[in-house]
Amino acid sequence: MDRPEESNLPLARKRTLEESSDDLPIPSSSKLPRVSEPLVENVETEDKDRSPESQHSIRPADTPETGKKHQESQKRRGKGRKGRVEAPREPQLDEDGHLIPKALRYPKRMCALLIGFCGSGYNGMQIQPEGERTKHIKTIEGVLFNALVKIGAISQDNADNPTKVGLARAARTDAGVHAAGNLVSLKMILTIPGVDDIVARVNEELPPEIRLWGYARTQNSFNARTICESRKYTYYFPSYMLIPPRPGAGFTEKWCANGGDMKILPASSFWHDHILGSKEEDLARKRSWRIGSPQMETLRTFAGTYEGTHNFHNFTVGREFKDRSNMRYMKKIQIADPVVHGETEWISVLFHGQSFMLHQVRKMMSVLVLGARMGTSIRVLPELFGQRSVFVPKMPALGLLLEEPLFDSYNQRMTVINEKLKPTDADYRPPIDFEQYRDSIEAFKTRFIHKTMREVEDRDGLFDAWLRSVDAYSGSDLLYLSPSGAVPDNAVIVKGRQRDKPFRERRVFDTTSFTAQQEVRQQLEEDEEDLEDDSPLNKRQLEETEG
Repeated sequence: MDRPEESNLPLARKRTLEESSDDLPIPSSSKLPRVSEPLVENVETEDKDRSPESQHSIRPADTPETGKKHQESQKRRGKGRKGRVEAPREPQLDEDGHLIPKALRYPKRMCALLIGFCGSGYNGMQIQPEGERTKHIKTIEGVLFNALVKIGAISQDNADNPTKVGLARAARTDAGVHAAGNLVSLKMILTIPGVDDIVARVNEELPPEIRLWGYARTQNSFNARTICESRKYTYYFPSYMLIPPRPGAGFTEKWCANGGDMKILPASSFWHDHILGSKEEDLARKRSWRIGSPQMETLRTFAGTYEGTHNFHNFTVGREFKDRSNMRYMKKIQIADPVVHGETEWISVLFHGQSFMLHQVRKMMSVLVLGARMGTSIRVLPELFGQRSVFVPKMPALGLLLEEPLFDSYNQRMTVINEKLKPTDADYRPPIDFEQYRDSIEAFKTRFIHKTMREVEDRDGLFDAWLRSVDAYSGSDLLYLSPSGAVPDNAVIVKGRQRDKPFRERRVFDTTSFTAQQEVRQQLEEDEEDLEDDSPLNKRQLEETEG
């Protein structure tokens, strides 16, 4: 509302306005330069677009009267932003008691960092808060953050807490999981003395299994997790996993006793005259087996049922059917033709979804592979999307790869904004695009991800070990893998009711790096020490697993 003309006001009203004008909010004197010093921009803040009228100007020298009123007003307020009392900062002293001069402060800009990594040996993507229990935990973000601090892209003032620079990630990967492309957003310093090429300098500080592909200056409100529109994951597995279980195994006996018929299963002839072979002999024969076109078609039909929006409460942990966050949209699921590497035939499945919950891809793969293996009807998937809860095991983490997060809507908005701008303009924001680094990404995948995956499988037979752990199970948890696709009552998990012979997963299948030969076999031979901890996660922990 405009201020009224003072000439038309009564004298008392004019005097009231004049006196109240001295008490109008003004910038704190701590944010203003001294008169004897040049005006220096506070460059530690973001470069927000502000009109000249909104900028704080230098207050004229106070008269004794106005200066006194200003001091009294400051005392009355006595508080800073959000009502917090602003305590004066103590000066920093060195060991000899001398004053340590403040470091130069450089402007921070919100950026998107495009990275890739081999997750073997790392405890997941997300940086852990500092503490006694977490100080020795190595994460991808932790290593990246330290590299940025070391080159000066993050100031020492912000080096102790990633939240100070707004650190966020587009997709959170579990321990050991790889990513050809992922994205981290944060506010970082772009003008670093002595650093001409930030990407090259950061990569010098990073280990070879973590790479910074590039970065893009973004809008100040950009957040990698909330702006990300969808994610792509790929899962790789040996085709021999589609061979039915050995006759006489615990799962086979339980499955047949509940109406299953081994004779109608595809590839059931694999076990003819070879029932008594050793594990090593069986694995050698499995690796020489090749999938046929009918089974590939069955696999693709089964995978297509995942597409669309469904309640995936049975494909994660710690969530009930009524939780609305279980509704996830799968855009496309594609299965590539099999490819032979060495002696083993491999199949890759690409999942393109809006977002994924904890373990969701690995559990989707489990139902896909085990269902195709056991001739399960695709009618089982609507059952698993339904209200009843069942147990779904996780496929080994070794085969999982985050391909990239996508930002199509953001890029479209930037295209419109950039129409009248040049790349050199201050307001220009480039699109987020992994394709410009595609050659480097593919070379990295071949060297660090696919090679590691195949070496572990060729040496230790990890995927076969997982199948044997499933085949040894003789309980009722997996009886929904039937030709009818119906979920029997004895496979349903009821809260408060104890399950007979519950399936127990092993930690070894959450691991992707094995340094010693036969380590997989040694870990599998350990008994209860290798069983996975199935303690529930709270709501905040579940939200942090989104990606």
